[in-house]
Amino acid sequence: MMDQRIITVAPTGAWPTKRENPNVPMTPQEIAEDVEACYHAGAAICHLHMRDEYGLPTMDAARFEEAVRLIKKSGIDIIINLSTSGALDATDETRQAHIRSIRPEMASYNAGTMNWMHRFVFLNTPDFMEELGRTMLECGIKPEVEIFDAGMVYNAAHYVETGVLQAPVHYQLVLGAAGGMKATIDNLLFLKNLLPADATWSAFGIGRAHVPVMLTTLALGGHLRVGMEDNVYFAAGELAESNAQFVRRAAALIEHAGMKVATPEEAREILGLERVCSFE
Repeated sequence: MMDQRIITVAPTGAWPTKRENPNVPMTPQEIAEDVEACYHAGAAICHLHMRDEYGLPTMDAARFEEAVRLIKKSGIDIIINLSTSGALDATDETRQAHIRSIRPEMASYNAGTMNWMHRFVFLNTPDFMEELGRTMLECGIKPEVEIFDAGMVYNAAHYVETGVLQAPVHYQLVLGAAGGMKATIDNLLFLKNLLPADATWSAFGIGRAHVPVMLTTLALGGHLRVGMEDNVYFAAGELAESNAQFVRRAAALIEHAGMKVATPEEAREILGLERVCSFE
């Protein structure tokens, strides 16, 4: 069977606005339309953040529900992966309310606390990490374990040992976030070599390391994440026209490397997902 690689699209994130790039989708309707275009370009997973009416990050469950409803209404089979972070003032409860009501196939699980952008504390306490892991187990949600530095790999290993996370774990290696590990090829290789042998993993680089990290990730056997959550520029000095533009480039790189872009159904098999999000 041809080597299959998954493309995840992260269309919005918590920080970029239309001031940084007028093509960033912000409303649930814009996000849903963007996700549909990315699905047709080759994305198997969409990783979603929400914004409020002022464009600020929000954990409002109703906004997540509206976006997911619109995506499901479009008839596409993309895997729904919901963020459990973004609004720094969110409570432990509001960070989980939407995944309890929607029960997506996947959701993010941040594996530790860090200084975010040298300005804020991105707080993930041990109590919250245990509670979030058990919520995901209860709801049948596959965690995407977010790794911003090496210590978070060992945090995740602890929660596997204690039954909060279940192996095999899927990791998202995040390189280039200020406060985390720099986006270098050496750091990517270092993190990848810390992962358990049975793990699946994806990676991305923020900023100018975006393409080198993609190429190295493919060479090392990983999956790809792209989108305006991580990069509003497609190339130096060139604003991205759409998230689908990023997806098309990722798909072309996979195919040029002699690999196959995984469909959502193939991605479910690779990741061991046991159900499809049935939220309506």
